[in-house]
Amino acid sequence: MIETKLVCEPPPPFFNFFLPPLYQPSHSPHISFIGKKMSFYTVKVEDSRAAAGETPSAGPVYRCIYAKDGLMELPPGYDSPWDFFSESVKRNPKNPALGRRQIIDGKAGGYSWMSYQDAFNSAIRIASAIRTRSVNPGDRCGIYGSNCPEWIISMEACNSNGITYVPLYDTLGANAVEYIINHAEISLVFVQESKLPAILSCVPNCSSNLKTIVSFGKLSESQKKEAMELGVDCFSWEEFVSMGSLDDELPAKHKTDICTIMYTSGTTGEPKGVILSNGAFMSEVLSMHQLLVETDKPGTEDDSYFSFLPLAHIFDQIIETYCIYRGSSIGFWQGDIRYLIEDLLVLKPTIFCGVPRVYDRIYTGIMAKISSGGAVRKALFDYAYYYKLRNLEKGMQQDKSAPLLDKLVFDKIKQGFGGRVRLMLSGAAPLPKHVEEFLRVTCCTVLSQGYGLTESCGGCFTSIANVYSMIGTVGVPMTTIEARLESVPEMGYDALGSVPRGEICLRGNTLFSGYHKREELSNAVLVDGWFHTGDIGEWQPDGAMKIIDRKKNIFKLSQGEYVAVENIESTYSRCPLVTSIWVYGNSFESFLVAVVVPDRMAIEEWAAKNNESGDYESLCKNSNARKYVLDELNSEAQKNKLRGFEMLKAVHLEPVPFDFERDLITPTFKLKRQQLLKYYKDCVDQLYNEAKTTKK
Repeated sequence: MIETKLVCEPPPPFFNFFLPPLYQPSHSPHISFIGKKMSFYTVKVEDSRAAAGETPSAGPVYRCIYAKDGLMELPPGYDSPWDFFSESVKRNPKNPALGRRQIIDGKAGGYSWMSYQDAFNSAIRIASAIRTRSVNPGDRCGIYGSNCPEWIISMEACNSNGITYVPLYDTLGANAVEYIINHAEISLVFVQESKLPAILSCVPNCSSNLKTIVSFGKLSESQKKEAMELGVDCFSWEEFVSMGSLDDELPAKHKTDICTIMYTSGTTGEPKGVILSNGAFMSEVLSMHQLLVETDKPGTEDDSYFSFLPLAHIFDQIIETYCIYRGSSIGFWQGDIRYLIEDLLVLKPTIFCGVPRVYDRIYTGIMAKISSGGAVRKALFDYAYYYKLRNLEKGMQQDKSAPLLDKLVFDKIKQGFGGRVRLMLSGAAPLPKHVEEFLRVTCCTVLSQGYGLTESCGGCFTSIANVYSMIGTVGVPMTTIEARLESVPEMGYDALGSVPRGEICLRGNTLFSGYHKREELSNAVLVDGWFHTGDIGEWQPDGAMKIIDRKKNIFKLSQGEYVAVENIESTYSRCPLVTSIWVYGNSFESFLVAVVVPDRMAIEEWAAKNNESGDYESLCKNSNARKYVLDELNSEAQKNKLRGFEMLKAVHLEPVPFDFERDLITPTFKLKRQQLLKYYKDCVDQLYNEAKTTKK
C-alpha cells in the first residue's frame, strides 16, 4: 500500500520549487521516506522484507511520484508500435520523417528528407514483399547495418506484419551473426550494402533457416549468384519494394506479441536473446512521453533528432520510436566517425542522445580549447561557470540560471551541437559527475541521465529535468516500473541499512518476457516477478538511485559494451608468461587494464635473451618487460578472437603472488575483486593515465 501518514516536518521553501503543484507539501499523503530521510520523487508502495533462510532481506518497494496511484498502463487502441507510426502519418503526412545527407560529386550536401507519408508507403510495400517470401506473423526477420532510413522502414514493415525483428551486429563477437540467425531461426535479413560480404559468408552455415537477403541498396550479380548457389535469394532495395503492393490488408496485432528479440553480450557464454513484447516496447515509449509532459516539454513535429547511436541497441530504438510517435524528424549520420560533427552541425537537431564516451570526448575537447585560449578568457569562463553552477545548485531552472552568460560565454558550446538542442540525454553507462556538471552548466539545455538494460526495454530510471540535486545519479523509476533493493550480504550491502544499498530489482510493465530458448537463464534472473539486474544501487535522500557496483563479475565500459571478466581472464591465463591475472575495467573508461603475476622463469629467460639485467622483482618494474608481457597477452587474445574492447591497454607486473595474507584471494583461490581493487587502486589509476597518455 502507498504510505499515507505524514511523519516529517514540511520541507524548506527551497524544495517547493522542484515539486509540480500537485505534489506540493500540502499533499502530505504522497511524501515518502528512504531510511530516515524524506524523499520527494518516490512513493513507498510496499514494505520491506526480512531475511528468511537463504533468501536475503529486501528494502521497501518504490514508485516514481508521477505513478503514485498505479503504474502507467497502455491506453486502448495501442496494440503494436505500428500504431505510433500510422497515427503520425495521419496527423502529419507531409512532415519530414527520415533524412540523410545528399552525396553530390562525392561530397555531402544538405539533408534530403522522406516525408511521413512516403516512409509509410515504403514500409507498406516492403511489408507486402515480405509476405511474398512466406514470412508470416510471428516469424523473424533480421536487420543488419548502420543507422539509415532503410533500417527504420524495415523495422516498421516488420511491425506492420506482426513479424519479430532481430537486430544483428558485430560487437557480440566472432560468429555472433551466424549464431543469432540460427538461434532465432531468421528466414529473411535486411542488410546494409557494406555488410553483404559478411552475411554471405554466413550462408553456408545458415541455409536451413536463411532464405532471403534484401540489400539496403544495390546488389552485384556475382553476389546474387553466390547466394543462389547456396539456396538463398537476394534482392536490391528497389527490387524488393517493387515486389510489394499498397493494397494488401495488414494482419491483426496484439500487445502480447513479440516485438523484437535483442541479443546481448551481458553475460558469459553465447549471446542471449532478450524477448520484448509489443506492450513492453510501447509502454516504455509512452512512459518517456509522460515524464517529459510532467517535467519538461514533450516532443513535437517541430523537433529533430540526430541518429548516430546504434539502432541495434534498445536505447536508440526507443528514442527513435518516440520521435516517430510524436511526428518528429530523424536525421541520420553518414556512418563515418570522421564526419560525425559535420553531420551534427548541418542537421541542427533539437534532441541529442549520447553515451558517456561521446560526452567525455566533447568535454576533453572543449576544456583543451579553453585552456589554450589565454588566462583572461579562462578567467572569464571560470567566473561564468561557477556563477551559473551556484544558481543551478540553488534550484534555478536551466534557462533562468544565467541567461546573459549563456549568450555571452556558453553560446559557442551550444553552437557546437548545432545551436538548437533543447533536450540532451545520456545512457548506456554511468556519466562521470564532473562531465555531467560541465554539460549542465555549459550546453544551455536540459540534461537527463538514465539507467536501463535491454531486459528493462531501455530506461528504467531517469533523472528529473531541472532537478540539479540528482546530478551523479540515474534518477527515479520510470512510471512503468517499481524498484527495490535486495541485500547482498557477501558484498556487505544491506538494503535495510541507514543508507540502503543492494541489488536493484525491478517489477513492472516494461520488463522482458524471458530469454529466447534459455529458460534456465530466465528463471535465474526473474524470481517471484522481480527482475534481478545484477547492479548494486544506493537510494539517495531525494528518491534518486545511484549505481555503485556490480554484483556479478561483469562490468560495462564507457561505450556501453559488457565485459565478462572471468572469461577474459581465462583466455589470458593461457599465455605461458602468466601465473595469475586480474583484469579490471572502469565503467568511466573505454578499455581494460590488468595486474599480472608473471612466470619467474619465463621473465628471466626473456631478460637473458634481450640483455636486460636485474633480479625478478626489478624486472617486473622494467618498462620493456611490461611491454613484452602486454604484447604476448594481446597476441593470445587475438588467437582466441577476443573483441577489440576486451584487449588490454596496460599491465602492471606484480612479483608477489596474490595471497590470503593480503586478503586478495578466497580459500578456494578465487580472486576477491573488491579487495584487489582497493589494494591496487593507485596502480590501476596509474595504468589508466599511462594508457591515455600513450594514446595521445
